[in-house]
Amino acid sequence: MNVRVRFAPSPTGYLHVGGLRTALYNYLFARSVGGVMIIRIEDTDRSRLVPGAQESLIESLNWSGIEFDEGPGIGGDYGPYVQSQRFDLYKKYANILIGNDSAYYAFDTPREIEAMRERQKKAGLAPKYDRSTMKNQYTLGKEKTKQLLDSAQKYVIRLKVPFSEDIKFKDVIRGDVSVNGRDVDDQVLLKSDGFPTYHLANVVDDHAMEISHVIRGEEWLPSTPKHVLLYKAFGWEQPAWAHLPLLLNNNKSKLSKRHGDVSVEDFKEKGYLPHALTNFVALLGWNPSGDQEIYSMEELIAGFKLEKVNKGGAIFDRPKLEWMNSMYLRKIPVTEIYKGLAPLLDGKGYSNLEQNYVLSVINLLKERINFTHDFVEFGSYMWQRPDENDFDEKYIKKQWKENTAELITPLIERFRLLGDWTKDAMHLLVVEYLEEKGLKFGAVMHPLRLMATGKPVGADLLTTLQILGKDESMVRFDNFLTRSKNGKL
Repeated sequence: MNVRVRFAPSPTGYLHVGGLRTALYNYLFARSVGGVMIIRIEDTDRSRLVPGAQESLIESLNWSGIEFDEGPGIGGDYGPYVQSQRFDLYKKYANILIGNDSAYYAFDTPREIEAMRERQKKAGLAPKYDRSTMKNQYTLGKEKTKQLLDSAQKYVIRLKVPFSEDIKFKDVIRGDVSVNGRDVDDQVLLKSDGFPTYHLANVVDDHAMEISHVIRGEEWLPSTPKHVLLYKAFGWEQPAWAHLPLLLNNNKSKLSKRHGDVSVEDFKEKGYLPHALTNFVALLGWNPSGDQEIYSMEELIAGFKLEKVNKGGAIFDRPKLEWMNSMYLRKIPVTEIYKGLAPLLDGKGYSNLEQNYVLSVINLLKERINFTHDFVEFGSYMWQRPDENDFDEKYIKKQWKENTAELITPLIERFRLLGDWTKDAMHLLVVEYLEEKGLKFGAVMHPLRLMATGKPVGADLLTTLQILGKDESMVRFDNFLTRSKNGKL
């Protein structure tokens, strides 16, 4: 079988991370078997279109590392790949369904449809088109139907669902699925304005583009019986179906905007790296092994098995995503991090920093942060000398006792005389001082960190001092001692 899959977003907003996973699983599957990956824009619902959304969707997919073989701007033998450019095709196939009695004309007004639903609601019934009582070609008869059509009366074309039979299909992930026809609505296929609904356009395009596997979210599972009926009505071979599990919050609710960032653009703006987000999303419902978390795209492709995707909902663990981002950040060359960090430093007014100095700070701090922008705040003491507002008051009270200045001053004086301002030389000096005084390492290192950075935590202190340089370090020590002597801590 020639594998052809598609990702078919609607340009109604930003790319949801659930949509990213759908696109990614299609991509991984296609690449794992040497198949073709298509992007198709499904823009038939004109009322929900957002200007610029199509371009934003494609940009987000490109940023995420997902590549397409056919689609808008790429080309291929089955274009155009934008549904609004294919309306004549959908109308043609809607009429074929009318001709073989798989669909029918219905002339009900919106007010009549609403009244029908109210009656059903009061009767305790699920809202569903009542073919036996409403205004359609079966209740009106052929002659009246023809009159209405000839007089340009507005109509829709509805799918004729066989109520007396079960609709069955096999799902790669969920196994055998069976739905009673009475539970399926006579879906509108062609609207009164001539626009197709998702159901008709989706099936026609999937067939025309020779899609072999439909891999989509679980939310489309209730629509699949209607699509199965359409394939049968046209006499077409069905694709393989695969419905991916929902993405869930920690409380098992569906992942939505109400619970925080959910779009790829949100995560990009917050500083997440594309490979980190893609790696994380790939493991939401599938994992090629139980003892590995970090994968290259090539490893994901090599290990992907569609039938191994889980049925149960996948928890979107944000702390794990942050951790994964930190793992990827550590792998990036410092020169690449610098490209993203330099504008952030400029924006904070740190514009006179030498590149080599910034690169040294990146090397110093990158094991301790999750995002590029963390370098700015977490490492603030590396960009400017701390002032009195930058010192952690709780840390001062904990580490600066009555005798601390007396204890630390002799060590500061030894630092002042040190000619080799390196981590190793400073470490040797500190060790000698501690042995001489009979003290433990923390007795001086914590006060030194406080004096130099104002913070209770940070990277290796002696390496920090080496990067700051002797002159800057001594100024910070002296300033702190002066404040302590003057009672201004």
